[in-house]
Amino acid sequence: MTKRLVQGNEAVLLGAVRAGASYFCGYPISPSSEILAQASVYAAAHPEFRFLQAEDEIASANAIMGASLAGAKSFTATSGPGFALMQEAVGYGHKVGIPTVIVDVMRVGPGTGMPTMPGQGDLLQSRYGSTGDYTSLVFYPSTVAECFEYAVQAFNAAEESRSPVILLSDAFLGHLNEVADLDAIQVPVVQRTLEPLASGGTRLFSGVATYADGEPATADGDEFIRQYHEAKTNRTAVAEKYAFYEYGWNKESDTLVVAFGITPRIARPLAEHFALFRPIRIWPVLEKELTEIAGRYKEIIVIEGSDGQYASVVERVLFRRVHRVPLLGGRMSLEAIREGLEAQGLLPAQASQSGAGSPAHAR
Repeated sequence: MTKRLVQGNEAVLLGAVRAGASYFCGYPISPSSEILAQASVYAAAHPEFRFLQAEDEIASANAIMGASLAGAKSFTATSGPGFALMQEAVGYGHKVGIPTVIVDVMRVGPGTGMPTMPGQGDLLQSRYGSTGDYTSLVFYPSTVAECFEYAVQAFNAAEESRSPVILLSDAFLGHLNEVADLDAIQVPVVQRTLEPLASGGTRLFSGVATYADGEPATADGDEFIRQYHEAKTNRTAVAEKYAFYEYGWNKESDTLVVAFGITPRIARPLAEHFALFRPIRIWPVLEKELTEIAGRYKEIIVIEGSDGQYASVVERVLFRRVHRVPLLGGRMSLEAIREGLEAQGLLPAQASQSGAGSPAHAR
């Protein structure tokens, strides 16, 4: 076992390798570019690992779909604007049933936004970004070690659900360096069982609605519904095996903070004053777990790097109003959290100096 300094983006790549990934295709975009750069270095030393820098994110997403159909565990990495360009391929992957992983290291949007600043504004895009209805599995770690662990789990979930799985990160987490012993993280790896195309059998890979024999079913609503519910049932069942979350801090408090990714680490100096629910599986929503835990608390506060994307989800699940502390414009800091809580009268008097002097970033 060896402890060493590891960056979040590097840990994602190493987790993918541990999971058996053998193909990466991507296009450089801050703050995910280190994954692409390190994948190229790894490929140079390991010929069995294939690497391609594509001309853009559209080509990258389609390339990993093709590589997976050919039998490789594949993945790409991007950020918000690139992830937006990948959405047609994401929908195709769900329709055809393609196991692959897309890493989205989030920054402030919309548009080109603030390339070097952290955000969490791609939550809804990671669930609803493509066309139509589909069931998306999405994970969001909080530490460098978790970047490694949940990269492996993302590939496992992709294989079991036979669908594109999204691994979220952010500019802080992706560029964070922490001492970690990745060899000590033991996660069983789900092996590929899906036969590649051209392996001797027959398999459909058309994005158009079809019957089992390949004939078009573009006007048959009953067949569409049957196929949709079949896929939804399978992916929902797989998601239940990956119901990851953390429940902690001061459980005796009368207020529950809901936060995820890098955000609860920023808020950690306030831990003695609040309980914490940290969803790691962002989608499908952890409705059962969230409902059971939130029912114990008088107040619910959602702290997130977007203008209420997850707060709206929490309200829908709990059928109750929650307090919102949005951290916008890259201001994901302890100071911004304090200001948001204080403006709503939610900051306990004894918490006004908690963590004073600590850096306003993850620690």
